[in-house]
Order: sequence, then C-alpha cells, then structure tokens
Amino acid sequence: MEVGKALGTGRSETSATRQADGNHSRQEAEVSLHSSPKARAEAEVRVPLRTPQTELYFSSWVASDPASLHLAQQVERLASTPSPVLITGESGTGKDVLALLIHQLGNTPDAPFVHFDCRTLPPAILERELFGIEQQGSVQRGRAEFAHGGTLALHEVAALPLTAQERLLNVIEESRYVRPGGSRSVSANAKVVAITSVDLQRAVADGTFREELFLCLRLGALHVLPLRERRGDIAPLAIRFVRQFSRIYRRAPRRLTTPVLDVLEQYEFPGNVSELRQIIERAVCAADSEEIEIQHLPAHLRQTQSVFESSLISLAEVERRHIADVLLHTQGRKTTAAAILGISRKTLLEKRKRYGLA
Repeated sequence: MEVGKALGTGRSETSATRQADGNHSRQEAEVSLHSSPKARAEAEVRVPLRTPQTELYFSSWVASDPASLHLAQQVERLASTPSPVLITGESGTGKDVLALLIHQLGNTPDAPFVHFDCRTLPPAILERELFGIEQQGSVQRGRAEFAHGGTLALHEVAALPLTAQERLLNVIEESRYVRPGGSRSVSANAKVVAITSVDLQRAVADGTFREELFLCLRLGALHVLPLRERRGDIAPLAIRFVRQFSRIYRRAPRRLTTPVLDVLEQYEFPGNVSELRQIIERAVCAADSEEIEIQHLPAHLRQTQSVFESSLISLAEVERRHIADVLLHTQGRKTTAAAILGISRKTLLEKRKRYGLA
C-alpha cells in the first residue's frame, strides 16, 4: 500500500476546477517514508479531517464525498479498539482497502496483517487453511495463528462453513481455538475484520451463518456505499488512478479533460471503484498524448456523453414544453393553465403565440 502523502484542498465543485497537477492548487503535508506505518496512516486521516472539504488518499481509498469522510472518522474510532469490525457493501467498493487501513491505524500496525479470501477453497480445505489441522502426529498451523498479535481480515466471511464460523467466534471471544483434529486450544489473539457483500441477517435466517457470530460482528459495523452514492469521490479517485497507472506504464503524466470528468460523474458505475480503476487503466494506455479525452473511454461511456449532450436544450425550449404540458393537462383552459403557471392569461396568450402552441 502506497502511503506517503496527505493531500487536502478547499475548492469549488465545478468540473473545471477538479483537475490535479496544475488545474487547482493543493496543500501537501509530507510524511516521512521512514515513519512507522501507523504514523503515516494517521497523518493521512487526521490532517485532512480537520478541514471540511478535503480529499484523503490511501492508495486506492479516497474520501472526498461527505459520506466517505464520515466513514473515515468511523474507521479511525474502530481501529483503535481490539473489537472485531464488520465491513459491508457491494463488490468493488474498496472494502479490502478499508480493512488494511483499519490495521494501519490500529494499535499494532507493525504486527501481521493476514488477508484471507473465504471463497477460494472448498469448505474442508478452507477450514484447514484458515485454522490449521492436527493429524497423525503432525501439525499444520492456520492463517489465524499467523495473524496472532495483528489483524485477520476475512474477505466474504459468509462463505465460511458453520464449523469454521464457530472457531472464528472462539478467536473473537477467547483469543483461542482448537484446530481441526486437535484436542488442545492454541492462541490466536488477532483483531478480526470480516468483509462481506452478502446480507448476513438474511444468511442467519437461512441457517447458513451463525447468529452469535453475526451479533458479535455487527457491533462494529461499517457500510461502504456504492460509488454512485458518493459521487464526490469519483473525480479524486480517477485522478489518483491516472497518476498510479502513468507511473506503472511509464507514461508521461496524463490529465483528465473536463468532459471526461463530467462523463465519469454521470455514470452509475455498477462495478464501483474496481470498474473506475479498470476504465482509467485502459484510458492511460490508450491515450497517445498528455490528455485523456472522450475517445479514450469505453464505448458505453461515450454513449453516456451522447445522451447527455442530446438532452441539453435551451431555456426557451424548456418553457415551451412546460407550457404545452400544462395546456394539455388543463384541456386547453387558458385561465386555469395561467394560474398553474403563475402568469397572467394575457402573458400565457403571448407565449402561446410565440411558441406556436395551438
């Protein structure tokens, strides 16, 4: 995770001023790369949070939208406690990045951070990998033991089999558990961060998730909104990804044009931040100049711009259509229509003649 700067800016919200690297000024608070992980992460959270309009950069995690700033404050509070955290939200919203941030802001940032994807293995192998196994005198340690003293982040925790959920509950409540095939408990004192895009309450009702575990996890719940509900993050995220991929592909620094930012902010992003990241990566590779323009975006986004531009009409046309709709609604009764429009009958007759309305 790239941690080194806390960037903040107070700026207007017009698209013309949302540009980085010359399009708007930005105060930068430099943090030594030799500082501890906790000090670097704290600088990124705490410095910008003192100003109301800021951007927080945590590699892929950016908080500029008010909803994301509020979430960042919740993260800071929960990170300092040993209690488990439950991160919910749609796929691609950045839940795993948030889990790492929780670890870095916690009391043991230099301790192990163990991330485990619960969807990748069959149940029997998954449980052995996560909690180890004892058989025929041999011992295989699990990921939970390797996370001792640090953080155990479980991606898509709902995929855990019920027996593994019971062991996870033991880790949370007792900091110990018994390996499969074993008879004695082993230490696993780790902060658990459970990540899911599944409705765990429904999973409890369906019998696929233990209610005790759910009740324990939800006390420290964080919900990451989809990108379409925190549009204030789109432009700073896009700018961040442009910088990142310009470095990765050794390209001259690219700049997003205002029309591109406008299109991105109108788009719904069903794939959330992951989709935005892929779009920007493709655009950086496709651009043959320093500017990323509309033609460098995927076809479905270029269509978004066409729809937007075709919907732009003059104020006079807006008025004409509205008057026509009101006249239709009132079945041509001009006095009633004028009252609805808030104008005199004479003014309505003049506008009706001007716009050629029968």
